[in-house]
Amino acid sequence: MKQDSTRNISYTVDCEDYVHVVKFNPFDSGDPCSLIAYGGNNYVVVGTCRFQEEDAEVEGMQYKTLRTFHHGIRVDAIAWSPETRLDAIPPQIRFCTAASDRKLRLFTSDLQDKNEFKTFDGHSDYINDLVFAPNEGQEIASVSDDHTCRVWDLEGNEKAHFVLRSAGMSVCWHPEEAFKVVLMVAEKNGTIRFYDLITQQAILSLECEQTPLMSADWCLKNTFKIGAVAGSDWLIWDITRSSYPQDKRPVHIDRARLFRWSRVNENLFATTGYPGKTTTQLLVHHLGHPQPILTGTAAVGSGLTWHRTLPLCAVGGDHKIFFWVTEM
Repeated sequence: MKQDSTRNISYTVDCEDYVHVVKFNPFDSGDPCSLIAYGGNNYVVVGTCRFQEEDAEVEGMQYKTLRTFHHGIRVDAIAWSPETRLDAIPPQIRFCTAASDRKLRLFTSDLQDKNEFKTFDGHSDYINDLVFAPNEGQEIASVSDDHTCRVWDLEGNEKAHFVLRSAGMSVCWHPEEAFKVVLMVAEKNGTIRFYDLITQQAILSLECEQTPLMSADWCLKNTFKIGAVAGSDWLIWDITRSSYPQDKRPVHIDRARLFRWSRVNENLFATTGYPGKTTTQLLVHHLGHPQPILTGTAAVGSGLTWHRTLPLCAVGGDHKIFFWVTEM
């Protein structure tokens, strides 16, 4: 939990294994600490974080592991459920993972004796992303290299199935009431579609006009803003204006890998480059600035996640999680 002066990393947490994926809980869990989950080669660790930026009594950062969940296989993606509550008696932790065996695993724990998990089968290729329905958390959507987006209930029954034209790279579900029956699905071929879950029809599509699209995100603070990385560029759309990007810029020398909007500012977002032989580049961008406002590097980093209420993002790496605090 030390402050790291090299490469402008604000904080680091030491981990027992290589961190493939890291995810802050995007929902309020009823506790002043933030929940964070990270996945390695055969486990998921759930812990809490508190930062001096939000609590003057904290020196730097406090991190505490709540529980380690045996997973038995590499973790490729993690999604938090809005049903996770630390203020309940007993508390409830619920999250879902995607693994390299093409299965989803739903974990539910009270951090004491109750530790359950269910396996969801159906995808026939690598699962790239997953998300819980943000309001009640009773459904999970996942996208895969098998050219499908699937929606599941919490028993693992498939409730909807969308056939894509290429690999599904990202799936987003917006918490705003007007969008609660809409899923955003981004495909590797550069198309982003919005599906109505009631009619199970596509209602809107956006085009990158370049490939491969590797990651896309729906802005929490402005529902009309969509961002993505494709090739070595980031791209931003205003869905009220055009199906083509309103803004785009080359950022990563090789290829860009992930795009994530900040959860506190509609003009702030981060991108990562492809993991190089030794380092991964993290860039934090502000739409009002022509150049990135922060450049960071992480040893073979993977994953990218923003804190729920602070302009702070994290990337996983070799036996570490790296945290960067940025300006608003």
